[in-house]
Amino acid sequence: MFDVLLSLAISFTITFLAIPVIINVAEMKKLFDVPDSRKIHQVAITPLGGIGIFAGFVFGCLLTVNFKDAAEFQYFIAAAMVIFFLGLKDDILVISPVKKFIGQVLAAFLVIYFGRIQIHSMHGFFGIHELPEMFSLLISYFAVIVIVNSFNLIDGVDGLAGTLGMMSSALFGIYFLNMGMAPYYTLAFSLCGSLLAFLIFNFQPAKIFMGDTGSLLIGVINAILALKFIDPGNGPAFSTPMDASPAIGFTILMIPLLDTLRVFSIRIFKRRSPFSPDRNHIHHLLLDRGLSHRTITLLLVAINVSMVVFVYLARSLGTTILILSVIALFFTCIAVAYHSRPTDSLDWAADLADKKEKVKESKLVTFIRDSMLEQKN
Repeated sequence: MFDVLLSLAISFTITFLAIPVIINVAEMKKLFDVPDSRKIHQVAITPLGGIGIFAGFVFGCLLTVNFKDAAEFQYFIAAAMVIFFLGLKDDILVISPVKKFIGQVLAAFLVIYFGRIQIHSMHGFFGIHELPEMFSLLISYFAVIVIVNSFNLIDGVDGLAGTLGMMSSALFGIYFLNMGMAPYYTLAFSLCGSLLAFLIFNFQPAKIFMGDTGSLLIGVINAILALKFIDPGNGPAFSTPMDASPAIGFTILMIPLLDTLRVFSIRIFKRRSPFSPDRNHIHHLLLDRGLSHRTITLLLVAINVSMVVFVYLARSLGTTILILSVIALFFTCIAVAYHSRPTDSLDWAADLADKKEKVKESKLVTFIRDSMLEQKN
């Protein structure tokens, strides 16, 4: 238990001390994310908060993990570093989707091949149990990449991605703590501590954004935790997974996962790039109903936690029934939110989808404080 508290304390302290420094440097160098037609914030805010999250997370892990007992842990840190530099470059300069995808595949390769984390069984989902090696690898890579991108895409209102990431890492961490899997609960609680500190500055009104640096990091760490939760592999005291573990793991990540898959499906159905911007995310639907950033965050997290409790208590029903039930409930809520939002919001979203924006050479711009005040007025 001491190592849990230590990882939490170290990661929280490092991030808490780093964020104000990052904000001050961004103001000195005039590094801001400027509002435009598809962004929700109205003032220029720096998106470099992921640097502070990464610093706290890495120090929390390195100072508390015994690498002799966890040889695979070095590859998790390596994957996190790949994602960190990928996200940092994307926060400063625009990266093409292809280059971004290649970086994510590299991180997934480090986790799956060297870290030896892989989904070998579907645990009875639609009657499927053990998977052939090729299908196992394909599903594992797909799962890592989808989870990484899901946290990136759900980062749309103040505090949402950070709170969801903290919730999911805490739940995984509690499980691994009960199972005595020290490297994994340290990984989880180090991320949890850094996100807790970051949220002090990110809750509405946000003083800083996590950017792709932070959201992609949350995604890759939760991908590691989710895959290990679903398929614990070989080792003392944890060779047998929890009943309906895919359903529980899926539900822990349900908001970012299902929202991402839903939005991608809509864009592909409309013959648009899945990476093209729109206002179809769940937080957009709730914003259009007049809910504040804080209310949206707390509501979605409360729904997510409630569903996790339900699935855990009903795990005897089996993986298939539980996953289908979660999907059905989620899309029922989406349908209600979509059809009850104002008509003018639907028109605005349609207009936005038809616009073709020029790709900027830089996401961060420099401009003087007076011009910022003119934009606000």
